[in-house]
Amino acid sequence: MTIEIPSREEIGKILKNAKRIAVVGLSADPDRTSYMVSKAMQDAGYEIIPVNPNADEVLGVKAVASLKDIEGHVDIVDIFRRSEYLPEIAKEFDQIDADVFWAQLGVANEEAYDFLKEKGYTVIMDRCIKVEHAMTK
Repeated sequence: MTIEIPSREEIGKILKNAKRIAVVGLSADPDRTSYMVSKAMQDAGYEIIPVNPNADEVLGVKAVASLKDIEGHVDIVDIFRRSEYLPEIAKEFDQIDADVFWAQLGVANEEAYDFLKEKGYTVIMDRCIKVEHAMTK
């Protein structure tokens, strides 16, 4: 199956309705893209949940080691990991209460995409959440 992402209009609706974003691979280093993008989303009013087993806290929020450690519903899981890690993350995503699997710009994996689409999830790959937010305001 080829990777097809929702239209910009659909992405805009997703972002307007979302409140909680779990960020897999969120770095505590302010010079990293994951930090800058997540800070911008936090500043835009989203609750950011850092998912990084090597960090205690990022953006003033206690980090969790994995998606399974998050309590409650998650609207978007935003991934800043290399493409080869997406199948493993997709399986963990399937075990939590989350709506949208979002892989950042330059990150895509057909195996993960097929697995999630077969289960009926919304999947966005190879798109920057900050850019999409700015373009769909």
